[in-house]
Amino acid sequence: MFRSIAATVIACALCAAAFAQTPTFPTRPVRIIVAFPPGGGTDIVARILGQKLGESWGQQAIVDNRAGASGVIGTEAAARAAPDGYTWFMGTMGNLTVNQHLYQKMPVDPQRDLTAMSQVVAVHFVMVSHPSLPAKNVKDVIALAKARPGQINYSSSGPGGAPHQGGELLKSMAGIDLAHIPYKGSGPSFTDLLGGQVSLTFDSLVQAYPYIKAGKLNALAVLGSKRSKLLPQTPTVAESGVPGYELTNWFGLVVPAATSRELIQKLHGDVSKALAQPDVRDKLQAMGADVIGSNPEQFAAFMRAETAKWAKVVRQANIRAE
Repeated sequence: MFRSIAATVIACALCAAAFAQTPTFPTRPVRIIVAFPPGGGTDIVARILGQKLGESWGQQAIVDNRAGASGVIGTEAAARAAPDGYTWFMGTMGNLTVNQHLYQKMPVDPQRDLTAMSQVVAVHFVMVSHPSLPAKNVKDVIALAKARPGQINYSSSGPGGAPHQGGELLKSMAGIDLAHIPYKGSGPSFTDLLGGQVSLTFDSLVQAYPYIKAGKLNALAVLGSKRSKLLPQTPTVAESGVPGYELTNWFGLVVPAATSRELIQKLHGDVSKALAQPDVRDKLQAMGADVIGSNPEQFAAFMRAETAKWAKVVRQANIRAE
């Protein structure tokens, strides 16, 4: 009996010692994969959040841009990573809920191969044009497109992403023909829009607002159900003669599916603390992003609902990856 108790005490002491020696996560840099080139909205949000996390951890949160194939390359890289908490994926509506309906063969299934951590932000989208386009509002764009079918072009971050969906939704609902010019991310999409190589885009205020504020691009309409506080004079697309039109993008963090529940909860706690900091919230809101910070269960349910929603949209509009 005495030996049994002694053995138990020794075992507990050894466990306690081992636990005390277990280093606090993280002990090395954490990688946040972004499936687009630097400069896009997802990249900007990931860097703001990563900087704050790095300050609290004493370890870097490094943004790893894995662009290509409308986000499929970055999504696969995240899904194939070790489930140890050191690789995160800042996904978008397109990466996590749309692409699987656009491609006949996907190397990974986001619903199966990735696990929700937190929806970080909801992102207001805006329809912007190069100043050379003779259109001051959505009605002007529709009139131009009907007079010149297929000749007015718009850029996007790639097939299937929210900018592409925004353009195709307008085409479908307004009965017009716009030419889609896909890029490998919002960064290069805006480069050509600013240069006048394309006329329009439908993208996040995070990306577009600095150019609107500087007078380099014209804001024609916001894509959500209500006007943005940053652009109070800019109407919604629905207000502009296309009733029922609505699109709001979002960015969220996921990790490889085999990551333990306990670790995910720990990571979510760190993210929640970072998003609660006034300087982080102010930066994101100033760019047209609403901080969400939902828990893993809420984000998982949200992604399931979004997947069903966009499966229907893609099917009805007959949208395919180009």
